[in-house]
Amino acid sequence: MPKPHRNAGLDPETDYLEMGRNLALYDFPWDMNQALSLALFRTYAVPSVGRLLHDTGEFTERPQKRYDDTGLLLEAPITDGFDSERGRAAIRRINQMHRMYDISNDDMRYVLTTFVVVPKRWLDDFGWRRLTDDEVLASVRYYQALGRHLGIQGIPGDYDEFAQVMDDYEREHFAFDAGARAVADSTLRLMTTFYPRPVRPFAALFARGVMDRPLLAAFGYDDPGPLVRLLARTSLKARAKVVARMPARRTPKHVIDLPWVRSYPDGYDVTELGTFAPGCPVQHRAEQPRADEHRAEQHRAS
Repeated sequence: MPKPHRNAGLDPETDYLEMGRNLALYDFPWDMNQALSLALFRTYAVPSVGRLLHDTGEFTERPQKRYDDTGLLLEAPITDGFDSERGRAAIRRINQMHRMYDISNDDMRYVLTTFVVVPKRWLDDFGWRRLTDDEVLASVRYYQALGRHLGIQGIPGDYDEFAQVMDDYEREHFAFDAGARAVADSTLRLMTTFYPRPVRPFAALFARGVMDRPLLAAFGYDDPGPLVRLLARTSLKARAKVVARMPARRTPKHVIDLPWVRSYPDGYDVTELGTFAPGCPVQHRAEQPRADEHRAEQHRAS
């Protein structure tokens, strides 16, 4: 019996937030996390992006915190809305961090396109079902809105244009950079710790089995070969078949609930996530426990 379709009947032009929330928290929490992680990983292969991330030192010295902060900041607007306190705080933090560095609009727009295109392609290949046309449109509308909040110019108008911009930018800009390679290596080392110790030596090899050849070449990674590619893709497709037969999720799964998000066992404040300019103090507010702290406590108790 097919799972109920949470987004059936919703209008992607007006309900894109609710539709995106259903996809991220109920239908595909694991897949969306994997796909967005891969999307960000791809951006390292653009030297102007990867080199900047290396120069900050954050992705090589504190990769766990950077990984966690990125997921938590990206989640807040889609779960709480752009006009919510947490949504506004997350957007403000992202913009504050971006203003600390000289980042081109083209690079910002490219990163935005990966958030639309990579998850769709991941779910086409490895999801327990594919996105509907309305869900693809909802994703486009959500990230168009996010892009406007981030001040990005020339945002694509539909999915095909998002894909074209991403693919063209990668063809033109993917190249080897030593700093970007260091960021990629650090990220892969972190990701191996997400798995049980017996399989950790194979985790990075498995990850390379999912990467396309232009991405491997940009980092100077060896191609893992057809057998590894076959095993990686087959195992992900087998997982999808199992998930398709499981009951529909009844409770949301937030980023803070993921076992590999480890930086905030006692809860977190969105305004304190990310990096700050030297001399910029972190504002600590004396408040009642926040919703995200409450969720963390619930997760620890479960």
